[in-house]
Amino acid sequence: MAYFPIISANRRPLTWFEPHRIILIAIAIALVFAAAVFMRWDWLPDYYTLAIAGLWGSIWILIVTCVFGFVLALPLGLAQVTGPSWLSLPAKAFCTVIRGTPLLLQIWLLYYGLGSFFPQYPWIRESDIWPLVRQAWPYAVLALTLSFAGYVGEVMRGAFVGVPSGQLEAARGFGMNRWKLFRRVWLPQAIHKALPTLAGETVMQLKSTPLVATITVIDLYAVSVRVRQDTLVIYEPLLLLALTYMVLTGLLVWIFSRIEARIPVRVG
Repeated sequence: MAYFPIISANRRPLTWFEPHRIILIAIAIALVFAAAVFMRWDWLPDYYTLAIAGLWGSIWILIVTCVFGFVLALPLGLAQVTGPSWLSLPAKAFCTVIRGTPLLLQIWLLYYGLGSFFPQYPWIRESDIWPLVRQAWPYAVLALTLSFAGYVGEVMRGAFVGVPSGQLEAARGFGMNRWKLFRRVWLPQAIHKALPTLAGETVMQLKSTPLVATITVIDLYAVSVRVRQDTLVIYEPLLLLALTYMVLTGLLVWIFSRIEARIPVRVG
């Protein structure tokens, strides 16, 4: 008896050889060739070290602000769903203010407002925290963390509400206390529901990191500005900057897609 392998309809091994994809690949190759031949790239060796520092700056700011922002977003979302009014109203107000004001304004208010407040007090200038608060990056990290928390807090509010109440009642019926119910049932399912939106918010957070360059924090965008000021080369640094952000965005989307595919919906 002959064996014929069954190929799923969802698997399309020849997808790269479709006509429209071949045309797009040819256009991309032509653009890369034109950029390599007709544009100036002689400045790259002189700014290689600075570019690596800028790339690392963007990556670590993204990681730190997303991690701490998500930790802060969990109680913000939970307070809006289950908390009493003295908790839910401040959480709702915080998310509304953060989502209703520009991130650039928030960064400037923290850096030029709160940052100019500390030097007025000699006991702060003489303390151990002065080397930290006199720098720009803590205000950038704080602003981006609060911004991410405000947006993701609203996302998690919707995710908590979206978990079926019947599953929570069944968990209570099994004798789970509040903490165990939250840790083993409510939170995992809420995160699973919110994963696609969290991926989008993380990508938006990546695209927000260039704003830290406005307060002298070194990141990828700050490096491109430095190259433009020193060499008067405009398009090449911006093109390389756009390509770098596209690669980072694709990597983030791939990571979240793998996480979403590997995390099962588990109850109990």
